[in-house]
Amino acid sequence: MSNSRAVTSTGENEPKTTSFIKDFLALIKIGIVNSNLVTTFTGMWLAFQVTDGHFLQRIDLILCTLLGAALIIGGSAAMNNYIDQDIDPIMKRTKSRPTVTGRFTQRDVLAVSLSFLIVGEILLFSATPSAGMWGLIGILAYVVLYSLWSKRKFVSNTIVGSISGAIPPLIGWSAIDPSLSFEAVALFLIMFAWQPPHFYALAMKRTEEYRAANIPMLPVVKGFKRTKLSMLFWILLLLPLPFLLDELGTGFLILATLLNAGWLLLAVRGFNTKDDMKWANKMFIYSLNHMTILFVSIIIFSVFI
Repeated sequence: MSNSRAVTSTGENEPKTTSFIKDFLALIKIGIVNSNLVTTFTGMWLAFQVTDGHFLQRIDLILCTLLGAALIIGGSAAMNNYIDQDIDPIMKRTKSRPTVTGRFTQRDVLAVSLSFLIVGEILLFSATPSAGMWGLIGILAYVVLYSLWSKRKFVSNTIVGSISGAIPPLIGWSAIDPSLSFEAVALFLIMFAWQPPHFYALAMKRTEEYRAANIPMLPVVKGFKRTKLSMLFWILLLLPLPFLLDELGTGFLILATLLNAGWLLLAVRGFNTKDDMKWANKMFIYSLNHMTILFVSIIIFSVFI
């Protein structure tokens, strides 16, 4: 691991402190960890409501599951950084990662990743064997199926990557109810359908960077019009999925439909936009707000089941 202090360019050799914590959080992609913990917790919370469980009586299980999920997500993200060290310097979005700047050596990154993955899986298996197994499936889907296999070979890499992103609600649910009811499958499907338009918007914003890194993202291989059609398809597919959770009530269905309709309207406008980058940025921001509001609303409306 490199030294945490750097010399300023003033010639006075005054040490300038760089943030080790910030670099470490970037290594484990803390933003992805946090967003996936929201869906993990939603899966647990909804399972409690459906099974008439007592939330306050299982705080130990909840904390064990959330910490375990956070560790395997962070560990998988660190492994992704380890795998992508050759292409990260090429892309503006990733060239400041600590694996590129030299803050962490390859050995450091591998040690952090494996430690997180092992401890995280121990915690998940301690919650329930089912939660541990879903955790393993999520790790394999992200590290092997996405990072090592499909990302650099297939234009469908985003779809493959969506599998791992839809696993966290199943981890949360299976910690409470290992049998995985219909509602758990609904959460998986919602997250699976949400991800392609979210990541396609990001890919459009970074098309030239992906092209330079030789990553076959959809906008690189098929162009923007084809990407917009795909985004529209996935949003249309997402539109009826909240109705799988109709037991949450009319209020939830109205809110979810409005969120999906707003995203659909924005997607349609993309075919007439004069500024693709500005539109893609709006789509990306909307997708983040969409996911957060939808899953928080699931938590709120489930109280009234």
